[in-house]
Amino acid sequence: MADSNLTTAPSNEQETVLTASRPGVTSDSPEHSPEIKSEVKRPGDQIFEFFSTASATLITVMIAAIGAFLLWRAIPAIAVNEGGIMGFFTYGGRWDTTNVEAMKFGIPTLFAHTVLVSVVALLIAMPIALFVAIFLSNYAPSNLVKPLGFLVDMLAAVPSIVYGLWGWQVLGPALSGFYTWMESWAGGFFLFHTYDNSPSFATGRNILTGGIVLAIMILPIIAATAREVFVQTPPGQVESALALGATRWEVIRMTVLPFGLSGYIAGSMLGLGRALGETMALYMVVSPLIDFRFSLFDGGTTFATAIALAAAEFGNEMRAGAYIAAGLMLFLLTFVVNALARSIVKNK
Repeated sequence: MADSNLTTAPSNEQETVLTASRPGVTSDSPEHSPEIKSEVKRPGDQIFEFFSTASATLITVMIAAIGAFLLWRAIPAIAVNEGGIMGFFTYGGRWDTTNVEAMKFGIPTLFAHTVLVSVVALLIAMPIALFVAIFLSNYAPSNLVKPLGFLVDMLAAVPSIVYGLWGWQVLGPALSGFYTWMESWAGGFFLFHTYDNSPSFATGRNILTGGIVLAIMILPIIAATAREVFVQTPPGQVESALALGATRWEVIRMTVLPFGLSGYIAGSMLGLGRALGETMALYMVVSPLIDFRFSLFDGGTTFATAIALAAAEFGNEMRAGAYIAAGLMLFLLTFVVNALARSIVKNK
């Protein structure tokens, strides 16, 4: 009878079973591992971590230093600008930096021309780059993927001044007939209206020509980025869609495009960043013009081309400061574009 009131101590096997039945407690838990070993880093890992951290820090410091330099040089010029900082953001007339004690300059027209020509380039390049990326990743024969991809990538290696010469001497004059035909029936629309001081169609040095040249320049960036993401589509998703009877296009529409949308957007924003800061090609292809009238058949002056045109004035620090202020706005604009791109990609 006494034995029935005694509780026998559990054996080792029973203890293991009881422990395993307790939620959150395993044989690897701290209760069974009183001494937790700290992670041991190998020398190679430590070296790699150091250089990775140092590189990221260096890039951040360099970007901050560039921004600080532009701000430091721009503030004195803005201080003597007519209207001060408000005039800098509202004055859209011709820049007058002759009197360094009372200069007149502003960025509205530069901003508008920069955005307009970049958006035109993006609207032309994005669909073409998408089709190129889809073809190379899904339709092209395997023995042609590398050669065709190499040819597309080669477009990014062509110097911008070569694009400028080609656009100035070849593309612009070649499009003169097309521009004349378009103006004959669409000239009443503000995007295709011409004015007395608009560039001649014989030269074709207008915003539309500049947008086409920029589109060719940024196309390989968008196509290469999108293609690299498209080829990473999980094979299981593709095979599942094919097993359900989907056609090749339906597979692309239901699996490849949703999976690679973020990469496509990221590549497009990288291309837009390149277009915003392009100098030599637009300097040669687009006729300089101060007024902004929202016409693709007009000339224009972007942030980058305005700085290039005024290189002779950089001997004076105050005059140079006015154009450095424009460079600061271009710096901030590209920074905002990249930040928006990262935000869109993160949400996708």
